[in-house]
Amino acid sequence: MTRRDELRTERLLMRRWRRADLPALASMNADPEVMRHFPQPLDRRASDALADRATDHLERFGFGLWALELLGTDLFVGFTGLSPLPEGVPGAGRYEVGWRLARHAWHQGFATEAARAALGVAFDRERMPEVWSVTALTNTRSQAVMRRLGMHRYGEFEHPSVPRGHPVRPHVAYRLDRQTWAGRRSPPLVQPPDG
Repeated sequence: MTRRDELRTERLLMRRWRRADLPALASMNADPEVMRHFPQPLDRRASDALADRATDHLERFGFGLWALELLGTDLFVGFTGLSPLPEGVPGAGRYEVGWRLARHAWHQGFATEAARAALGVAFDRERMPEVWSVTALTNTRSQAVMRRLGMHRYGEFEHPSVPRGHPVRPHVAYRLDRQTWAGRRSPPLVQPPDG
């Protein structure tokens, strides 16, 4: 039986974190290409702390940033999910849908697939009124995922936790509300009558 804090998509298991994930997570977070749109790569201590925060949130709320693995394997491919937005950014106090994938998992639609499942939790189970997503203005691939999810561009801002003058300080925010989400979902299939 699937736990409340686990999700399955067509190809992915979105699950709690395991100690065995930490080396792969650290490798991903240290990859300069993966972290190109962040102020800097993370060292092992910062990477482990990210997993600890994600674990704590999942245990407390039953949702958060899930570790991602390919169904039927133990292959860690990154993380996706919902995290609270900090003060000083659009949507502060609400939740953001976000993702980070290892390079070997890029260009396969995993971010969109997992983020759509996370939005289902946000809107259908948790009844959130809106969900946001923010990224560096330079991160056009993540912005494309946001648009595929049906999110709308809200505007640009300077991220307060990124040093002034840093190339990734300019950010962009996207937003999706529950009503728009409900309107985009496919209607249920109507079964033909018997006979």
